[in-house]
Amino acid sequence: MDGPVQSIRVAVGPDPIDAAALVDEVSRDASGATVLFLGTVRDHSEGKEGVTHLDYEVYGEMVEPKIGEIIDEAGAKWPLNAVAVEHRSGVVTLGEASVAVAVSTVHRSDAFEAARYIIDELKQKAPIWKKEHWPGGEEWSRGS
Repeated sequence: MDGPVQSIRVAVGPDPIDAAALVDEVSRDASGATVLFLGTVRDHSEGKEGVTHLDYEVYGEMVEPKIGEIIDEAGAKWPLNAVAVEHRSGVVTLGEASVAVAVSTVHRSDAFEAARYIIDELKQKAPIWKKEHWPGGEEWSRGS
């Protein structure tokens, strides 16, 4: 495509995600589109009602480089101006964002497609595990 992404930031940790700050971070004068995806904790999951919170564990040495590789792959497919990805670790409660992907591009179709690619690949490839908690149970699964 048009070369490497102008700006990339990846952060994984326990701090809450500031969606407005991510949008500001990826905003560029040359961008006609900015897409923000937030994955939030909901009160149910397949076969589980009353989910109270999630607990994320990550492979610290590998997770940020792996997400960086995914962003590089997206940059080879779409002309991206800037990308910021944040993922929580530790306990994340109902309604809180557990993951955020912010992408800016010249055109909206590129921004939507790239953001979707990044979150879908992150869920498949990043070394992140979550434990869902609900009344009477808890269960680990891979993915965010």
